[in-house]
Amino acid sequence: MAKILIVDDDTELVESVQAVLESKGYAVVTASNGEEGYKKAVSEKPNLMLLDVMMTTDNEGFAIARKLHENEATKHIPVIMVTGIKRVKHLPFSFEPDEDWLPVKAVLDKPVKPDDLLRHVEKVLGKK
Repeated sequence: MAKILIVDDDTELVESVQAVLESKGYAVVTASNGEEGYKKAVSEKPNLMLLDVMMTTDNEGFAIARKLHENEATKHIPVIMVTGIKRVKHLPFSFEPDEDWLPVKAVLDKPVKPDDLLRHVEKVLGKK
């Protein structure tokens, strides 16, 4: 059973995503900010991380994604960024995965539909 770490400060979103993932048989671990998420990534060794951007700071998720990528113990953990930054900051552009600046597998805009989230999770985990 794959273990997924959800890192987001929105407790309602975390609970709903956790319910969706657990209904599909995934084990779920949660963290409410980037630093806690980083520590759990090191200790829990999840198969995948779902990471928000705006938590303690407006760009915390970006920094954590890079920090994970730079650490030999965590660089293998794939990250899907799930964020509302584009909507909240009224950004006229999207973020794309980039090996150095944004080392993630995908960037999904909130709100994300459960089916879309599961499709990306399964793709990253090699289930489909």
